[in-house]
Amino acid sequence: MARIIINGGHRLEGTVRVSGAKNAVLPILAASLLAAKGVSLIDEVPHLLDVENMANTVQALGADVAWQNGSISIDAQNIKSVTPPYDLVRRMRASFVVAGPLLTRFGEATIALPGGCNIGPRPVDLHIKGLEAMGATSIVENGFVHLKAPTGGLKGARIYLDIPSVGATQNIMMAAALANGQTVIENAAKEPENVDLANYLNAMGARVRGAGTDIIRIDGVDMMHGAAHSVIPDRIEAGTFLVAGALIGNGVYVENVVSQHIMSLIAKLEEAGARIEDTVDGIKIWPCEGGRLRPLDVKTNYYPSYPTDMQAQMVAALTVASGTSTVTETVFENRFMHVAELQRMGANIHIEGRTAVVEGTEHLSGARVTATDLRAGAALVIAGLIAEGKTEVHGLHHLDRGYDNLVAKFQALGARIERYEDAMEEAGA
Repeated sequence: MARIIINGGHRLEGTVRVSGAKNAVLPILAASLLAAKGVSLIDEVPHLLDVENMANTVQALGADVAWQNGSISIDAQNIKSVTPPYDLVRRMRASFVVAGPLLTRFGEATIALPGGCNIGPRPVDLHIKGLEAMGATSIVENGFVHLKAPTGGLKGARIYLDIPSVGATQNIMMAAALANGQTVIENAAKEPENVDLANYLNAMGARVRGAGTDIIRIDGVDMMHGAAHSVIPDRIEAGTFLVAGALIGNGVYVENVVSQHIMSLIAKLEEAGARIEDTVDGIKIWPCEGGRLRPLDVKTNYYPSYPTDMQAQMVAALTVASGTSTVTETVFENRFMHVAELQRMGANIHIEGRTAVVEGTEHLSGARVTATDLRAGAALVIAGLIAEGKTEVHGLHHLDRGYDNLVAKFQALGARIERYEDAMEEAGA
């Protein structure tokens, strides 16, 4: 019965600090398994359900894991298993990135086919093909992938990815860190989170060059050690607050954000009329002079293009724009499930293939809605903030996977938003 209640229409003002990037922390926690000696200390770790699951996965394999006020320490010297528990892996797709570290350090890994948001097929075949190119053998049976390295360990290889998969790039990068010889990943994913992973790997003793470009070179080393690392800010969380500020802000300052990581979003918000001031420590945003955003044509694609993880939030914003917008999703085929929930609030949206045509209306109306995935949940919160009346958002387990203390952060900006865990708590509130 957990839900968020929002009384919409209250202006947002003040400062909000962005947490560390979920999509950077997860592979970094997996990469800690590469350390045969020493302890890693990871700072700026958001307290999220996905992060808890990954930390528990690493711990279940035998690592000593401890939380320390926004940091995690990991001692992976005494790993006891190469098979992470099914119950943990099935909860999120990102868990498959433990395959590369386990395979290259211990010569084998058995991983359950993972779960996650139901936003379309995200097969792990690119991961497996990359590992096979380095000499691994694989068998898929009974819902598990069994991987085994050749005698003498993985060997460096030239690997071309059919699409710039973030997860496959991460898995291959980590596996190559302890492989024999040089590995070259072509058509690699360029996301900032992969650059952050490469920086952590290098701090552990790896030799990774080219992260952030489409060609990454990794020269294998004999051993890696624990290291200290501070995680980059979460660009999707930053983007979510910027969109809200563009709609209903009186000057919202989003602190701890790297503007270079979200240039495509900033460009679209400015095109829609939002006023943006980029500072050393963050970004301040105001709505456009006329109050309503101008309509946009948005097309998602791989970084540095407009991010698919900001598609739902932008659709919510454009429901009250001053004209007709189009939003085309090219990355995941099933990522318009939030549209039906926005329609319950009065949004005028229809789907044509992979494009949402959004007819702007003057206002939305509060309603009971349910998040269908992580970013859809954020979109519904934004819609509730701008809607007339009360909005009740359910499906909060999705939001808990990727937003650290979202309700409290919006409360600090002046939003009338509360979270209730059950009916009794609201009745007594």
